[in-house]
Amino acid sequence: MHCFSFDIETIPDVEFGRHMWNLDGLSDEDVGTAMTFMQQQKTGSDFLPLHVQRVVAISVAFRTADSFRVWTLGDREADEAEIIRRFFEGIERYSPELVSWNGSGFDLPVLHYRALKHGIQAPRYWEMGDNDREFRYNNYLSRFHWRHLDLMDVLAGFQMRGRASLDQMAVMLGFPGKLGMSGDKVWQCWLDGGIDEIRNYCETDVLNTYLVYLRFEFMRGNLDEARLRKEYELVRSTIRSMDVPHLNEFLQAWHED
Repeated sequence: MHCFSFDIETIPDVEFGRHMWNLDGLSDEDVGTAMTFMQQQKTGSDFLPLHVQRVVAISVAFRTADSFRVWTLGDREADEAEIIRRFFEGIERYSPELVSWNGSGFDLPVLHYRALKHGIQAPRYWEMGDNDREFRYNNYLSRFHWRHLDLMDVLAGFQMRGRASLDQMAVMLGFPGKLGMSGDKVWQCWLDGGIDEIRNYCETDVLNTYLVYLRFEFMRGNLDEARLRKEYELVRSTIRSMDVPHLNEFLQAWHED
């Protein structure tokens, strides 16, 4: 089984905002401010609806056979359509087990809307058993199936009041958690030209998610203690071999277990 842990980062879709609310002539920053202000006035929260969030990074931690990789899809110049297409092409090719933190509540619905916008096909992802019987009782879309494992939802017992943040859960388990960056800083970082910082942050988030997943697999009995240690060491050795500053910082902050 291929394990495909993923995370996305988003910013306001200012192109939509300009068109929807006749905001031509305003800067991206001002359009984004207007969009969040209107959302605040309407709902009491400045968190934008999922369909008006533009994807600027998708990072993946991919475990298959004896290898482990972590990377961000596309290069720093890749547009939204390309990185979303690459995501669904990976599913088409490998039919992996998807692993996320709040993927059912955020990442995947955002990807649905944005793939629809860009005309991206994803037949394997949307398979419900009509063409492949194996997907009838285990597909990516059904909440209680395992082909997509939303760790936040499962660990909360599918109860809203039981949900925890990835940052706090990672720190509780001895993993690095967030290292000075968070989702609410992504928009300003983007405006400042910090796409590299956003991509790096997304990679550390997906590593935290994957490490929590390994602990969950141990709890389920799918890994014994020796195998868990071996999986941890594979992640560590991969990070060491990449030798890039943000992952070196992650490794340094990872407490020995």
